[in-house]
Formats: sequence, C-alpha cells, structure tokens
Amino acid sequence: MCGINGIVSKNGVIDIETRIKKMNESIKHRGPDAGGTVILNESRFAFGQRRLAIVDIDSRSNQPFWSNDKSTVLIFNGEIYNYKELRKKIEYQFKTESDTEVLLAGLKLHGVNWLGNSNGMFAIAYYDINKKELVLARDRFGIKPLYYYNDGKVLVFSSEIKGILNSGLVSAEFNYDAIDEYLGNRYVREPYTFFKNIYQLPAGTYVKISENLDMNPEKYWSLPDKFNTDEIFNEDNVYEAFKEKLNDAIKKRMIADVTVGTYLSGGIDSSIISAVASKEKLNEINTYTIGFSECNEFQYARKVAEKYNTCHHEILMNESNYFEMMEEIIKYKDAPLAVPNEIPLAKMSRFLRRDITVVLSGEGADELLGGYGRIFRAAFDYKNNDKNRQIDFYHYFINKYEYVPRKIRDKYLRCNRPLREKFDKEISKDFEKHINEENIFRFFHTYHIKGLLQRVDTTTMYASVEARVPFLDHELVEFCYRNVPYSLKLKWKTKADEVLASEKEATEYSEILDEPKYLLRKYGLELLPEEVVIRKKEGFPVPLNAWLNEIQEMARKLLRKTDWLKDNIVDELCEECKNDARAGQILWMFINIEIFKKIYFKKNWLY
Repeated sequence: MCGINGIVSKNGVIDIETRIKKMNESIKHRGPDAGGTVILNESRFAFGQRRLAIVDIDSRSNQPFWSNDKSTVLIFNGEIYNYKELRKKIEYQFKTESDTEVLLAGLKLHGVNWLGNSNGMFAIAYYDINKKELVLARDRFGIKPLYYYNDGKVLVFSSEIKGILNSGLVSAEFNYDAIDEYLGNRYVREPYTFFKNIYQLPAGTYVKISENLDMNPEKYWSLPDKFNTDEIFNEDNVYEAFKEKLNDAIKKRMIADVTVGTYLSGGIDSSIISAVASKEKLNEINTYTIGFSECNEFQYARKVAEKYNTCHHEILMNESNYFEMMEEIIKYKDAPLAVPNEIPLAKMSRFLRRDITVVLSGEGADELLGGYGRIFRAAFDYKNNDKNRQIDFYHYFINKYEYVPRKIRDKYLRCNRPLREKFDKEISKDFEKHINEENIFRFFHTYHIKGLLQRVDTTTMYASVEARVPFLDHELVEFCYRNVPYSLKLKWKTKADEVLASEKEATEYSEILDEPKYLLRKYGLELLPEEVVIRKKEGFPVPLNAWLNEIQEMARKLLRKTDWLKDNIVDELCEECKNDARAGQILWMFINIEIFKKIYFKKNWLY
C-alpha cells in the first residue's frame, strides 16, 4: 500500500524535482516507510512514490521500480493477492519477492491487458521509455484512488488531490456542480470531483498517454452480463460454492509480511471476516471496534471476540473528540465527509496502527447480497403497487436512494444541477437494459460502493494502515452475479410471507418477512453466536440527532454567508431538517461542504 505521484509535460517543468518531492511529502501518511523519485526526458517527466511496506518489506522492493533492462518503470499503490501464482507463469529474472515486480514483469511482457489476470486492488503508473508511453490504470471497483489533471500541456496525477495541488502547477477551483451531487449521493460520482478540472480515473479502466498527452480511457473490466434469476437450483450446492469463494477471498487478503487484524463492529459482515481470519491464523488475531456511550455495538462484538479468543480492543469516543477531529479528516480526504462514521473509523485506525499494519474490513457485503433490504426490495414494491408506477422505475428507485431529498436541495441551493441531469439521463437509459432487480445490484456496484471505498481509503491511509475488502474480490462478485440465484440473496421466509409483503412497503416488512443477505446469514449461523446473526441490520451508529443543538449552532455560524446557498435561509433549513429522521446528518453534510471549501479554496496553490 502506497501513494503515487507523477508529472508529465510537453515542454518541461521548472523545478520538477522540487515539485515531485513536495507532492510526495504531502501524501507521506500513505507510505511512511520509504520514498523515491525519478526524473526523465529533460525535466518533462517525473514519478514519485511513498511506500507502506507490506509484501517483501526489504528496501530492494522500494519504488519507483525499474525493469531489469531499465526500459520500463512502475509506481504502484495496492496489492496483487495472487502474485505468487502469476509469478510462476512469467518468464522473467526476478530479483525480489514482491508483487510490485510481478506486476511490472507482466505489464512489460504482455501489455496492459495483463491486468485482467490480477486479483487485487491497485492504482498504477507505468512508463515505457522506448515507446514514450505512460499507462495509468485503476482496479476493477476503484478500491485504490487515482486523480489527474490534464490541460493538454501538463498532466499531473496522484493518489490524492492534495498531491496534485502540491505540485504547484494546478490551482484549486471549487466545482459548484458537485454540491447537489454530494448531497444526493454522499459522494461525487466518477469521473468528477469537488475540484474543477481534477478528475478521478474511473474504476476498471486504463489509459495510454503518449507524448502529446491525449487520453482515451479504455474499460478492461465490467460487471458480468449474466444475472442469475433461476427458480430451479440446488441450494446446498450454491451455498457450499459461495462459502468456498468467500473463504478464498478472505484468505487471499491475509497474505502479508506484516501483522493483519480485522474491524469487528458486531455486525454479520465484519464478524464473519473475523471468524474466518481467526480460524486461518495460528496465533491470536487483533480485532477492533469503536462506539459512543450513547450508542454502540460492543456487546455483539464481544461475543464474537470471546468465541474466537481474539485480542479484542474497544475504543470509546465522545462528542468532543468527534467535532475536534472533523476538520482534520476533511483535510485528509480532500472532500466533504460522506458519512458520520468516517471520524470514528479514522480514530480507530490510529489506535490499531500501534499493533497492526493491515486490517480487513466488510465493505461490499450489502452490495453483494442485497443487504439494504428496504431499498433492494424496491423492484418488488414497484411491481405490486399501482401508485408507485406513476413514475418510471429509475425515478422511483432514486427517490428512495438519495440522501438529502431533491426538494430540499432545490429549495435551498443556489447552484445548478448538471450532474444530476447527466446521470439521471444515463442511468435511466441503462435501467431499460435489465430487469429492475438486477438494476439495483448494478447501481450499487457501479456507483454506491465508490463512496464506501473513498471512506475506507481515507480513514485508514490517514493512519498509514492498509485496508482490504474481501467482499469486493472480483471473482466472488462475478460468482454471485452468475451463480447465486436472486432468491438466495433476498429470501422470503415463506411463500405466505411473500404474498403478505405484496400488500406492504419494504419499510414495513424488510427483515421481518424476508432475509436479506440470506446466504451470508446462513454461513453466519455456522460460525457466529446466533444473536449476532438474527438481529436487524444497523448502520455504524453515530448519535448526530442527540447532538442536534450543537450541529444547528455550527450551521448557523458557518452557513450564514455562503455563496452556494440562497440568501437568508439557514434558520429555515435548520427548522425543516428537524422534521426529518436524519436531521442531524443532513445538517452535518451542509456543514461539511463549507468547512471543506474554506480549507482548500482560500489558498493560492501555484508556485
């Protein structure tokens, strides 16, 4: 796990070595163990990298990493979990035991399409001196970030936007179009960011860049075309195959030359990961949970920790800790925070760094097997209620999905909504290609998961910790699309329950008449205390509503003179939000935007 930086120019860059070193320094938290740079082509090209040593921790594996003949060079952020198997298939004179060298050799000998053989998470920059060609690429789901700026004269890229800004070649311009996008989704969809002219390289994509800096991204991976809706199947066979795939995904992510631990929230996702990881390791594994005195899931996490005799750590956070850290984490993320639990996750990551360097996390389980039952059942509700079908399914679904309702955004925001219009049009068209049940899964894997992955990357790399996400193993995801019938993802308890549910909305019957994540729960009953498995799903609790008075005070202080809200609306906004069950978080999101804006856009970054 590392951070990467680069500058490529048509005409050369003054002080390019100083600039690439400043870029490296700005993301040192991503890789405190080593740093390196390379300058080529008479100051027209620079690579920089910061290393967090995980596999082959010897200095021989430091980056930038050169091929044996010095014709190609690689910088790489991430891990290739099947690198040992791939190494056996490549005829190359290896000089290290690292996944970095295997990746470089594969690219050199077989080209960029070789990425399709890799199982892992990565953002890479690979340069061929003879071809004078740069390749940027990102893993299938976008687990590892990669941002870039390209004005046709200079290309600057980095694992973090602050890396680009610290090049001194790019100014920070606020992207007002991103505000509505963020409030609706809690994240900004690819390829956009909160910065004008700074973009995300889309997940599952590579781009070849020649000397003229032209960029034409190419997808090398997409979700499977097949989505299983079989009604006749052998449940035992599907279940056993699912367990094997999941166990394999977890075991792959335990490969490291440093200590590995797990988050253990007390929910089924992290509990299963912790159970499998504990059984895989011969020695005691470290597990971690965090909560507030007002709300936590400590009792459930303890039950799992006791069952598997883990070295378990509980971290208690309070209101004061929370708000003191808020600005600091926004500064690390280069964006407003997506969800309130990013702050406790960051605190927990700092705590666990005392003991471990790699942590396994449960992101992706809900998206894999329909864990958000109240929204994954939208297709069922839409079909069974004439009133729902007064609008097309996309708009019915998106109204359930979006966080701050469109009526609030339209009422209070001064800025335009071009990204909303763009994505509405694109996704509506995509929804016409598949059945509605499938559309929901594809939406969550294409869009929603990106926000979760930004969260886990920020909160772990902030503390120089590598997070690995077994539920987003692409082989596991492909298996679940092709081989797991829909009815084993969200399973009705009885046929009579399905009939009864057809007269209700999902908010009334989800997890009562059906079982979201059925196969995972079934596996949980093999591994975990029953009370951990059968209880209703809860999000990572942060008691924002209990702190509503302080949040309202912050809103009135910060939002009075913003240039993105309409005039004299702050008091009205506070009052209107009080009537929403998520009042604290809605106001918290508005506050995030202004804190973020003040941090980044009052400074002159150019030098």
